[in-house]
Amino acid sequence: METRRLGRTEHQSSVAILGAAAFWGSTPEATEIAFGQALDAGVNHLDIAPQYGKAQELVGPLVPAVRDRLFVGCKTLRANPDGVRAQLEESLGLLGCDSFDLYQLHAVTDLAELDRRGDAAETILRAKAEGLCRFVGITGHGLDSPAAHLVALQRYDFDTVMFPINPRLWADDQYRADAEALLEEAARRDVGVMVIKAGAARPWDDRPRTSTTWYEPYTDVAGLRRGIEFVLSTPGVTGYCTPGDVSVLDDALAITNSLSPMDAEARARAIEETTHERLIFPMPA
Repeated sequence: METRRLGRTEHQSSVAILGAAAFWGSTPEATEIAFGQALDAGVNHLDIAPQYGKAQELVGPLVPAVRDRLFVGCKTLRANPDGVRAQLEESLGLLGCDSFDLYQLHAVTDLAELDRRGDAAETILRAKAEGLCRFVGITGHGLDSPAAHLVALQRYDFDTVMFPINPRLWADDQYRADAEALLEEAARRDVGVMVIKAGAARPWDDRPRTSTTWYEPYTDVAGLRRGIEFVLSTPGVTGYCTPGDVSVLDDALAITNSLSPMDAEARARAIEETTHERLIFPMPA
């Protein structure tokens, strides 16, 4: 699998990052199979969080044996410094790690949330200084996330950002402008960029839910390929988190290992093909 430098972390990250949200309600057997498939395909980067259901408990036993070849990124939703520290230590224990490669403020969707989580940001920066994590970052899903993350980079010495990119979002002029401004600032500061929602299609609305994601993902190979290739053809992006559904993991990995970079014409076509879809944000309560 292709690897790319994750900014100042210097990690040569696989362009597919294993999104552990897929293991929310999985079983030990299914998790072990999918985890092995990802590593066999060349994935060397894990994205996981306490909020992903049973993911930490299911993936944790699998990590120690491959810790030396796996970049582990974890997250916290908490705001209280004591709570952040307690959750960090709990996650380290569950995942069998002495320290994380990356620890992030999770789901910072707008400036109000960034303001609310100021003490948490300082706490994870102190954890980095103590050696409990090597790098720190910020994640968020929502139309205001790129603008909030741009401010976050001006306030805090973060090493990475993680936010949504897909063709449908790029059709929204304001979102694209905010995202491109964030990408430019990340490049200037040598901040690593990871992407979520590459395979997101539309809100579920009243349709029966056939996947474990809170949005309806593309499950056809053509739709998945369009989203993944669009993201990985966006300048400044290191990699994308695989969709939060084990059933599409095989296809996502196969697509990633047979990429055809999109030129400007192909990117414009991808945007046009998805413009009719409703945006998945805001995330349902």
